Amino acid sequence: MFTEERLDAILQCLHQDGKVRVKNLSEQFQVTEDCIRKDLKVLENAGKLKRTYGGAILSQDYPLERDVIDRRTYNEEKKIIIAKKAADLIKDHETIFLDISTTNIKLAEILVETRKRLVVVSNMIDILQILARSSTITPIGTGGTMYRTVNGFMGAATIEVIKQYSFDRAFIGSCGVDMVDLSITTLGVEDGLTKKAALLSSRHKYIVMERDKFYFNDSYKFAHFDDINGIITDENPDQSTMNVLDAAGITLY
Repeated sequence: MFTEERLDAILQCLHQDGKVRVKNLSEQFQVTEDCIRKDLKVLENAGKLKRTYGGAILSQDYPLERDVIDRRTYNEEKKIIIAKKAADLIKDHETIFLDISTTNIKLAEILVETRKRLVVVSNMIDILQILARSSTITPIGTGGTMYRTVNGFMGAATIEVIKQYSFDRAFIGSCGVDMVDLSITTLGVEDGLTKKAALLSSRHKYIVMERDKFYFNDSYKFAHFDDINGIITDENPDQSTMNVLDAAGITLY
């Protein structure tokens, strides 16, 4: 097999499984592990994947800095599945926090339909506008420094407001998880510190994310698996990932 053919085959494996391991690829293509590492480096330099410990994952397609308008319809059906699961966890008369997340936009729409009596704090303008349509929900905005690309607030002023609340539940978006050190990641520091503040102010803490994000991780680690109660996703990841989640005591919804 020529190098170009092997590179194409590696990408096919990535798109099928979401991740690849050096050892498995070495056995599959009958080349040395060092040869596979070089292949992965070539593909990473081309922006096709991101190397991880022992393998690689697909490059993240929709990072936080992409406009919210662009991301709203991406994986929309999966986000609706996640949002419905999250809504089922919320009880009447609770105070909850909805983080900047296009999945949480779907959750806000569902909560308006359920007519549950809630106080909902959010740092995302889209979510607040949706909740304002409800006669049973009290929406509260955090304010702070506005980031136009996400149509929401992040940073020190936002964090100070979040700290004043005691949430029954917080639903936090993520760019992905690092299955090696069991950390939860996002794109930047301001977003990460804001998410962390919401988790610290909540009794029940959930990450909302699509299954694909089990195979992504980004640059800023804002929490560890020990800091959350569960992950709400559209479908279960592969068995090896499930084993890691079970060992870490993570409830998967």
